[in-house]
Amino acid sequence: MSLIHKTALIGSNVVIGENVSIGPYSIIEDNVKIGNDNVIKSSVFIAGNTDIDKSNTFYPFCSIGSPPQDLKFNNEVTRLVIGSNNTFREHSTVNVGTDGGGGLTSIGNNSLYIVMANQSTIAGHVIVDDHAILGGLSAVHQFCRIGSLSMIGGMSAVEHDVIPYGLVTGNRAHLLGLNIIGLRRAKYSNETIKDFKIIFEKIFKSNEIKTESIANENTTNILTKELIRFITSDSPRGLCSFK
Repeated sequence: MSLIHKTALIGSNVVIGENVSIGPYSIIEDNVKIGNDNVIKSSVFIAGNTDIDKSNTFYPFCSIGSPPQDLKFNNEVTRLVIGSNNTFREHSTVNVGTDGGGGLTSIGNNSLYIVMANQSTIAGHVIVDDHAILGGLSAVHQFCRIGSLSMIGGMSAVEHDVIPYGLVTGNRAHLLGLNIIGLRRAKYSNETIKDFKIIFEKIFKSNEIKTESIANENTTNILTKELIRFITSDSPRGLCSFK
């Protein structure tokens, strides 16, 4: 049984699953689908063609599923899909997609595996991989990719892709090195990290990405494989590199 506060406003076509809590003064507009075991606290706004899976929590003043902040958006029908076990803290904003971005904004599961500190922002068409950390007041340019287990320093302005396991900082952000502490906390062995660091330094030697080094790397190191996959994937933004 779901618990909906008497002051909440629910649209006529909203689908609500089992054991959902909707707090005071929240507004859920038409075409929203809410799965089981979600907690929507007071003064939350959810709209658009938004599908929410199970066991998410939305704190007060979240704005979920509203039109994107994109001048090219022309009220086309697009979607927002949210997975399970995510937490959206106060004042979080998530928009539906645009035609230019494939018509979809997609958030996976277990979002606390990605840390976005206070007032960190990402523009449109940005991809953030698992376990990345975005420091407070940082900003990411549109079409950038943020690799897994990377870390962006607070107040950084990122206009290029951040490699997996990389540390970047500054305005405009540049590469500092590897997130060694994050790799150890993720329980990668010292040998794996040491071998990966050698390849990392080889690829980025002399502040240039050595494409011939990438092509010649035949390795079983899981970290190196992910770095090579990331670097050799198509991207319009280029990579954050050393100063």
